[in-house]
Amino acid sequence: MAQPSKELDERDSLESLEERINRAVETVMSLREENASLRQRLEQTLAERDSARQEASKALEATQRSTQELDDLRSERRQVRSRIEKLLGQMDLLSNA
Repeated sequence: MAQPSKELDERDSLESLEERINRAVETVMSLREENASLRQRLEQTLAERDSARQEASKALEATQRSTQELDDLRSERRQVRSRIEKLLGQMDLLSNA
């Protein structure tokens, strides 16, 4: 009678091992899927980051152009003001004469 009990123990051990192997395979497959998903998310995130950097660079360039244009306009306004003041001074000389 010792034989059937030994065979039953071996069968239980084999079934337990088979179950653990199946769980390990399922875990590995699940981790591979998760890894692939994370890699895809990483690629998307990197692409979004690169796009945001390009947009920021373009915005910085536009800001610099606008700042330069504003400085140019202010300089031009000062020049126009100076010329008008000179013209008004000459008109005052003509009206006083």
